Amino acid sequence: MRNRLNGGLGYYSRILSIAIPIIIQNGITNFVNLLDNIMVGQVGTIPMSGVSIVNGVLFVFNLCVFGASSGAGIFTAQFHGSGDDEGVRHTFRFKFLACLALSAIGTLIFTFGGRLLIGLYLTGDGDAAMAAGAMEYGLKYLRIMIIGFLPFALSNAYSSTLRETGVTIVPMAAGITAVFVNLILNYVLIFGHFGAPALGVEGAAIATVISRFVELAIVAVWTHTHPQKHRYIQGAFRSFRIPGKLLKNIVIKGMPLLINEFFWASGMAIQNQCYSTCGLDVVPTLNISRTLFEVGSVVFLSLGNSVGIIMGQMLGANLGRDEIRMHNRKLMTFATVVGGSFGILMVAFSRLFPQLYNTTDEVRLLAARLICICGFMMPFNSYTNAAYFTLRSGGQTLVTFLFDSCFVWTVCVPLAFILSRFTDIGILPLYFIIQATDWVKCALGAYMIKQGKWIQNLTA
Repeated sequence: MRNRLNGGLGYYSRILSIAIPIIIQNGITNFVNLLDNIMVGQVGTIPMSGVSIVNGVLFVFNLCVFGASSGAGIFTAQFHGSGDDEGVRHTFRFKFLACLALSAIGTLIFTFGGRLLIGLYLTGDGDAAMAAGAMEYGLKYLRIMIIGFLPFALSNAYSSTLRETGVTIVPMAAGITAVFVNLILNYVLIFGHFGAPALGVEGAAIATVISRFVELAIVAVWTHTHPQKHRYIQGAFRSFRIPGKLLKNIVIKGMPLLINEFFWASGMAIQNQCYSTCGLDVVPTLNISRTLFEVGSVVFLSLGNSVGIIMGQMLGANLGRDEIRMHNRKLMTFATVVGGSFGILMVAFSRLFPQLYNTTDEVRLLAARLICICGFMMPFNSYTNAAYFTLRSGGQTLVTFLFDSCFVWTVCVPLAFILSRFTDIGILPLYFIIQATDWVKCALGAYMIKQGKWIQNLTA
């Protein structure tokens, strides 16, 4: 362990120079989301349940956007590493068009299928009036959130390209500005301060949509007003032509990533639906524990993203295989140790955090126990996340598809479905068993990285 972490200050300054802006942006974003969640939780358990369910199904759309950008982003990082601005321009065009298409598809699905999707999470034992109330609040929230699909997607296209070309401060600043706009508007619109009407969950949705337009405006204006710094944006919209060979390669390497994000996110949604069959109280409980986990996981998720970017740039620069392996071992070990440290902090705050919500003592106690499980599993989550980005950096998107979403659908989803439908198992052992499947993923990730098939230059 000491040898794997022995890289010196200069060595870790590189990963931190990429990771820290991402950590700051995502950390502030998730912290403000935490405050938003607490604000909605102050309105009551039923509104919180409706919003939680909608955010859970919207997570599928969000990750599809991420997958579309990340598929092309593999090439963006390597083109940038080799100094090819024209290649970066083409990958940006692909991201832009893919995000437009996904926004249109997402709008249609959630406009006409929102009620059905929300209803899947309201089948557990509990008060029928509570289920009806959660459905009503969820639909109100969803109708407004749909408006934010397009700015969210396009902002992702711009921000991911900036990060992959070494510019992390601007997306960070845009994200920080957006989340503070969201926070302020939430305070005003949810509770009706400064003469504004108290809109509850609808106010939370309006604040989120406005913040997404703000974030898009910042990253787009910056990119287009600095064409000398970002040469790839020059002429990016004169046409939407993408060379056929590159388009084919992006689709071959990138589509498995998009499909992976869709199936992984939908698998998570189905797992949560299986958890919800244990009772309606499980929905707000999962919301509370997931909110703290998202804050605690910011660092290891951002470090994993940084591992992928650094590995992509090293691969594009044609470093030796042994040197790349050495750097990867150090980066993955660092990410895992940091993740484990934050897992300890989660366990330490497991009893205090649920007290911030206006809910029942039963929900608070159950949430504290779920938080402890999340904290215990965090170092394993950290390792699998770093392994995922390592494999992806070398274009092993089919492998990551098998490693990520196929694992969820062949192991986690069937296991959760069988245990929740055909046994009397409670939510705590059910949740632990499903989370513990990451032990198997750790072994698979270590084996696939050791094989070394991911060490390849895709831009040569």
